[in-house]
Amino acid sequence: MIGIKESDLQKAAGEGMDEFIQAFTDKYLEALGGGLNAESMGLLTGEQHALLSYRIFRDEVMTGGFCQLIQNGYGAYIFDNPFAKVMRLWGAKEFSKLIYKAKEIYDANREELEKERTDEEFMAMYEQFEAFDRIEEAFFEMEEPVTVRIAAYVDEHPELFAKIIK
Repeated sequence: MIGIKESDLQKAAGEGMDEFIQAFTDKYLEALGGGLNAESMGLLTGEQHALLSYRIFRDEVMTGGFCQLIQNGYGAYIFDNPFAKVMRLWGAKEFSKLIYKAKEIYDANREELEKERTDEEFMAMYEQFEAFDRIEEAFFEMEEPVTVRIAAYVDEHPELFAKIIK
């Protein structure tokens, strides 16, 4: 189990809920050698993957939307795993529904969404996949309470996410 100092978590929590989540996920990324690959996937538990998925989802969608999330190679990690179900189980029910809506678009257009693109072609994706716009806007509105809910779940069950070092 990946270890995190209790003092680091307390400091991060004092800075905000996204920093609290990031304290965990930074350790996960460190253990993974900086990123996800087939060899390193087994280093994390299901709960750790779900938390890392949230961080990746949040970071990617907040900066570049679903097109960026998918173009950066995270489509399968988010949509082909039980991420949406876990978010529902953690109490983020509306967010879970949002992920399922985005998954419908992803599944119907997967080949086109994952295709290698030039920068110009990537920018054109935002017009081609306007179906994501309302879902992104809904996430922007719910992001803060969702982040707080997920951070609260982690705080209530820290042993599922890391070994807390006193």
